[in-house]
Amino acid sequence: MVSSSNTNVNNWSVLNKQEYISSRVIVPFFSIAFFSLQSDTNWWKGTCKGRTGLIPSNYVAEQAESIDNPLHEAAKRGNLSWLRECLDNRVGVNGLDKAGSTALYWACHGGHKDIVEVLLTQPNVELNQQNKLGDTALHAAAWKGYADIVETLLAKGARTDLRNNEKKLAFDMATNAACASLLKKKQGQDIMRTLSNADEYLDDEDSD
Repeated sequence: MVSSSNTNVNNWSVLNKQEYISSRVIVPFFSIAFFSLQSDTNWWKGTCKGRTGLIPSNYVAEQAESIDNPLHEAAKRGNLSWLRECLDNRVGVNGLDKAGSTALYWACHGGHKDIVEVLLTQPNVELNQQNKLGDTALHAAAWKGYADIVETLLAKGARTDLRNNEKKLAFDMATNAACASLLKKKQGQDIMRTLSNADEYLDDEDSD
C-alpha cells in the first residue's frame, strides 16, 4: 500500500478480459505500484514490490498525473527495472503508442541493448511491426548506427525486406559500415534461400 503524495498514473489497455488501470506511483524511495479496478470503485487494489494492498481511488485521482504507455517510457529511458516491473504486471509487449511504435522500436532507437534482449524473450513479441512512418525496430537500429542491436534483431529473424513509407529498407537507412555490412550479408542469405526454394519447386514440378 502506497502512502506518498507523489504519484503518476499510467493508463493500460484491456488485458486478459479484465480492465486495468496501471498506476506508476513514485514514492520518496522510488518504488512503483500498479493498480487494477475493483468492483468497489472507492478502493483500488495495488501491487508494489510484490506486496498487495488497497488504496482509496480518490487519493490517486486527486494527486495523479497521467502518463501513457509505461512500457514505452521504460524502453526509451533504458530503465530495465521499470521495464521488468511493467512486464511482471502484464503490460502488453506489443502495445502501440501514438506514433504506432512498439516498446521494442524505442529500445532499438535508444540503443538500449539490455532492454532489447529482455523484450525479445517475451512470448509473441512482434519483431517486424511497422509504425506510422513504416519503420521497424530494425530500421531504427540501422538508422541510429547500433550494429550490436542490428545483429541481435537479425539473429531473431527480423525481416530485411520491409520498406518504410519512403520506400527505404533498413539497409538504406544504415548510417555506418558495420550496420550496412550486417544487413547486406543477411539480404544475400535471404536471396540465396529464395533461389534455393525456387529450384526445389521447379525440381518437384519436373518430377511430376
